[in-house]
Amino acid sequence: MIERSELEDILGPRVDEAPLGIVVGGSLSSGLQIKIDPRFSMEKLAVGRYVVIRGRQTSRRFFGIVTDIALDATNPDLVRRPPDLSEDFVLEVYSSEVAIGTLNVSLMLMLDEEQSEPRPVKTIPSHFSPTYEASAQDVECVFGEEDETHFYVGTPLDMEQVQVNIDLARFVERSSGVFGKSGTGKSFITRTVLTGIIKSGLAATLIFDMHNDYGWAVKDETGREFKGLRQLFPDGRVSVVTLDEDTSRARGSKIDRVLKIGYEQIEPEDVEMLSGLLGLSDVQTGALYYLRRTLGPSWIAKLLEIEKADEELQNLIESGRIVAGTLGAIQRKFEFFHRMGFLVPGRGDDAVEDIFLRLSNGTNVVLEFGNYGNTMAAYILVANYLTRRIHGRYVRQKNLASGGKADEPKPLVIVIEEAHKFLDPKIASHTIFGVIARELRKYNVTLLIVDQRPSGIDDEVMSQIGTRVTCLLDNEADIRAVFSGVSGASTLREVLARLDTRQQALILGHAVPMPVVIRTRDYDQSFYAAIGVTDESNLDDRAKMGIDSLYGE
Repeated sequence: MIERSELEDILGPRVDEAPLGIVVGGSLSSGLQIKIDPRFSMEKLAVGRYVVIRGRQTSRRFFGIVTDIALDATNPDLVRRPPDLSEDFVLEVYSSEVAIGTLNVSLMLMLDEEQSEPRPVKTIPSHFSPTYEASAQDVECVFGEEDETHFYVGTPLDMEQVQVNIDLARFVERSSGVFGKSGTGKSFITRTVLTGIIKSGLAATLIFDMHNDYGWAVKDETGREFKGLRQLFPDGRVSVVTLDEDTSRARGSKIDRVLKIGYEQIEPEDVEMLSGLLGLSDVQTGALYYLRRTLGPSWIAKLLEIEKADEELQNLIESGRIVAGTLGAIQRKFEFFHRMGFLVPGRGDDAVEDIFLRLSNGTNVVLEFGNYGNTMAAYILVANYLTRRIHGRYVRQKNLASGGKADEPKPLVIVIEEAHKFLDPKIASHTIFGVIARELRKYNVTLLIVDQRPSGIDDEVMSQIGTRVTCLLDNEADIRAVFSGVSGASTLREVLARLDTRQQALILGHAVPMPVVIRTRDYDQSFYAAIGVTDESNLDDRAKMGIDSLYGE
């Protein structure tokens, strides 16, 4: 139990500090209305700031976030008859007695002397309870200190000396999302969070790196270069797999293997998600399953006329089991496969087993797409192909572990960009990504989705997103989607709308005790040093040798 004196030391303003205002109205659902003390300049306040309200009748402290700021007046005639600006005395009287400022504060947590940790708010402070700006001690009491499972991701607005730490153990427990319009820094904050997960070892990550933002060095619009995850962890904790070896080599990326997928490894389920991009009708998509059964594993090669199959295809048409127009349309649309250099005739190699082995051993895998990242169909095909098979292996191992015949699989976080392409309401219920989102880590697999169009993601999937990191959004439908299923969302909408265009984000959900607006952590030399990056010149070579011997390459 915390003594009263200890509570004052840990949390909240001291008795001799002047409050910024007092509670004059409001409710638990809509937030409290705070009348600002006339001695306090309301221009120093902003939405997203934290306040602490001290209960008048109890020792409780209430944490709140400012969601709106307004001008008001005790005399409605003020609007029609404002004071003369040249009369200083009149202005002072009006400012202290007639013209007032108010805050709308949404309550988040509370703490009293009988509780060692903040807990959810179930009541409100009484009228005239004093309200203070939150101190550094207040925020630190809520978000705790950085440790093995808590990772520093940013600072509250105008509180640069205070760290906001997310709970990584809770972050990987459920699927999560990073949202924001293009250019707001989604990739940087995603890379920061992934660094924390890799450093903690709480989960392995499989990152489908569409734009080559995560594995190796990346440059921003000004030409500044930033380290990728492989450079931050040159000790073998990160492997880079590429679809486009030439591009990866040209960028200087140190790769561990080149991914080649054989035509015979592709199944209709892998192609079905491409139906919209390839222009396949429902009839043509359904015919894929029949063609696979009839033509066997080399069905794609035969359709592409890599293997001679004139007689087989002609027999299908003559028997009436497929219409010539349907077959011809599928063949034309399958010309896409010819242009994908990572697709090869035959069986290809056993990349899935190799990547699964790396992930099972705790190695994080970044799959670089190189120039293929410019082709959405290639990204969807590969992400769907690998995820379906790796998830299947996790399901089998989890079931074996339940029967005592194997170890629990290492928790896995799968990172996908342009997530709305995989989780569109029309297809989400049928895709492996929709399945994973709904499973809530049933088989130790969760998603980290990165997207600028959350409104394009199925509502049921969004409701399963545990932690949401949201940069600036200006589309009303996207804002609505981010807050779907979130208690008190209406009070936070204005906070999100007022974010800066860069390096600010609103974090809410499973991994933080309360919603928080942060200035994201600088991704620079100080960040590298905090992670423990050392001279890589020899370390990466030694680490690669260790990886090669581990996987027999």
